[in-house]
Amino acid sequence: MTEIPEHLRKRAAEARKKAAEKGGGGDAAPAADAGATPAADAPASAAASRIPAHLLERSKAAKARAGDGGGGGGGAATATATRAAAAAAATGVATAAPPVATGPGGHTQRLLTVVKSGSIQDVKAKPQDKVHTWPHLLVVEFVASLAITAFLLIFSIFVNAPLLALANVNQTPNPSKAPWYFLGLQELLTMFHPMVAGVTIPGIGLFALILAPYTDRNPSQKPEDRKFAIGLFTLFLMFWAVLVLIGSFFRGPGFNFIFPWNDGLFFDL
Repeated sequence: MTEIPEHLRKRAAEARKKAAEKGGGGDAAPAADAGATPAADAPASAAASRIPAHLLERSKAAKARAGDGGGGGGGAATATATRAAAAAAATGVATAAPPVATGPGGHTQRLLTVVKSGSIQDVKAKPQDKVHTWPHLLVVEFVASLAITAFLLIFSIFVNAPLLALANVNQTPNPSKAPWYFLGLQELLTMFHPMVAGVTIPGIGLFALILAPYTDRNPSQKPEDRKFAIGLFTLFLMFWAVLVLIGSFFRGPGFNFIFPWNDGLFFDL
């Protein structure tokens, strides 16, 4: 417990005196008497004051001990207070918090968390199975076209085309056959209406080939994995190959169906 300072006790006594004077003129004399004889009025003043009675008693006992001890005790208390103030100052210097660095916007707090490494790192080198048309495809096709053109030029220089005799406008050849690459269409004309044989059936075949990359989206380049695409293109080639073979070797005079091993071969390039 601590001793109540003297100046606080004086302030409390003055406050009580003012309160008694405001309460009525008849009470002024008792208040003056209370100031003259503080020992007799101490219990009543303690009851009116907010300071507890046991604290006042302790304060009086401490004052009595200080009076008995003389000036030596006061010097010791002063020295003790000085040492306590010095210790408090030293403690304040030693425990002073270091300066805190502030970030953008004056924020002094940071939010730390644990995340997976893959969620932050961006893997830029991703494997791709596609290449650009230029130059990977067009360069190869251009070189291939140059090679084929050079081969045909050299071949035509050394090998003459098998030309027939001049045509006789008064004599139509029998059978009259188209070149071999058109014999498939000529064969269709013997079976269907010209509109169906010349437009509808070839158009369906070409349209099916155009839609082949969209109907078969299998990215594999292995033949065993592309059964649908290989089957579709094989069917298209075999259809025209069979028509060309029939028109070339199984059609005789009047473009009638014959067996070449019985009636002979009616075919010229």
